[in-house]
Amino acid sequence: METDFQEFVTARSAALFRGALVLTGNREAAEDLAQETLEKACRKWRTIAAKDAPDAYVRRIMVNLANDRWRRFRRLTTTPHPEGGDLAAPGDEYGQVDSRDQLVRALQQLPMRMRTVVVLRYFHDLSDAEISADLGISPSTVRSQLARGIEKLRGQFPALSAPSPSRHPEGVR
Repeated sequence: METDFQEFVTARSAALFRGALVLTGNREAAEDLAQETLEKACRKWRTIAAKDAPDAYVRRIMVNLANDRWRRFRRLTTTPHPEGGDLAAPGDEYGQVDSRDQLVRALQQLPMRMRTVVVLRYFHDLSDAEISADLGISPSTVRSQLARGIEKLRGQFPALSAPSPSRHPEGVR
């Protein structure tokens, strides 16, 4: 059992951290969220390992913890994101860091469920059905939350507002 959990941590901790970083928008908070997620998963590992999809179960733990944190701290004033802002030119490493920072800040402005759906789709590459199962919502709710979230994000980045080819067969951009 312990070996299985260690293998899971080795294989999935980087992806969990990336998801936590996007959900929290802050490296330290992401490290805490990922650590707390793995701690809870370790305590329940026997149950989780028996599931068909331990990844989904652990992602659900992380999303629930992020939601709890968001509810706890939502009354704090958030740092306003820079208005507008240009996208980085190819090869401009510093500009790419700024663009990533702007994207994370824009994601932080989304309501938690919407942010979670966007993160699960584009950072974990999950389908509507997988997101629906993870969050306990209908696939149509996933699609509507995703469409609204992407529209809000595009509003933050006018250069991205032009239609782009679909990445997923469902037609969601």
